[in-house]
Amino acid sequence: MASAPSSSARSAGATGAVHLPDADRDLVKILVAGPFGVGKTTLIDSVSEIRPLHTEEALSEASAEVDDLAGVWEKSTTTVAIDFGRISLPGGVVLYLFGTPGQERFRTLWDDIAYGALGALVLVDSRRLDASFDVLGLVEESGLPYAVAFNAFPDAPRHYGEERLRRALDLEPGTPMVTCDARDAHSSVDALLALVDHLVGRFPAEAR
Repeated sequence: MASAPSSSARSAGATGAVHLPDADRDLVKILVAGPFGVGKTTLIDSVSEIRPLHTEEALSEASAEVDDLAGVWEKSTTTVAIDFGRISLPGGVVLYLFGTPGQERFRTLWDDIAYGALGALVLVDSRRLDASFDVLGLVEESGLPYAVAFNAFPDAPRHYGEERLRRALDLEPGTPMVTCDARDAHSSVDALLALVDHLVGRFPAEAR
């Protein structure tokens, strides 16, 4: 995977180092994508080893006219630019996680946010599969390898089989598909590892 030199460590109080210590690391940019209200910010919060960067704003009456709250009635804020977090994996791999806004009106940000990314973890809500189609289309148009993670909402249907879900989302047979709880760090890391394993299988060793 693509690598880059790391910065000198600096203290950031109780949150730990903001920059990576000088060492040989594989630095990998990953997108955390998905529709509005699917749990992207929550997942980055759960795994980030630094204080995450958020650009959230309160939902307003004006945004209620363009943001579909069906299935996410309790949601009161939305990401308007990016979320950012970082997690170090075994073997010297460091993932830089960029959460992308899920609404159509932020589509113009996509190319800038996706630039330099090696892959995407696409979060999906099985209660509203159709909400994921636009985001999956963007990821596929960009040519990014991706994995799909179904966020395990408490009232999500449990009777869908893997093949039925794969057909509903029109996924290629080799696209990883997992279930995770975005609130749980271990579960979220497992979803990210599924993506990393997929990327390792696609990129030749000399390119990593």
